[in-house]
Amino acid sequence: MSTLLVVHHTPSPTTAELLAEVRAGAADPEITGVDVVARAALAATASDLLGADAVLLGTPANIGYMSGALKHFLDQVYYVCADDTRGLPYGLWVHGGSDTSGATRSVTTIAEALGWTAAAAPVELTGAPDAAAREACRELGAVLAATVMPEG
Repeated sequence: MSTLLVVHHTPSPTTAELLAEVRAGAADPEITGVDVVARAALAATASDLLGADAVLLGTPANIGYMSGALKHFLDQVYYVCADDTRGLPYGLWVHGGSDTSGATRSVTTIAEALGWTAAAAPVELTGAPDAAAREACRELGAVLAATVMPEG
C-alpha cells in the first residue's frame, strides 16, 4: 500500500471545499492501493512525511505568501527529512482572493530545495470556486494518487 500525504491549511469554507475535492480525486475508485492521509499543516509531522510516497500541499495565499501554518510544517520537516525525501513527488493547490503567485512561488522554492519532484503543475485559484476549479482540484488529487499507485 502506498501513502499519499495531504498537508493542508484550510481555515475557510472555500479552502475546505477545495480540500474535499482533492480528497475526492485521490479516492477515485480506479485508483487502488493508495492510502490517502490528510493532516492539518499544524498537526502534520516529519514522521508523516517520511512515511509518505507523495505529498500534496494546500494553502491559502495570505498577503502574497503561503499560510503561516504550511510554512511552519515545511520549517519543521526541512532539515529532518531533506535527505530522505529527495525525489518525492508533490503537488500543490493555492487559493487566493486575487493573486496566488507569491504563495505558489514560496512553496515551490522550498519543494525544489528539498529535491521534491512536481507530479503536476500547481493549481492556482482565485475567488469563489466554480466547476472548473473544483474539477482542477479533483484532477490534482487523482494525479498525485495515481503517481504512487502500486503496479499490478
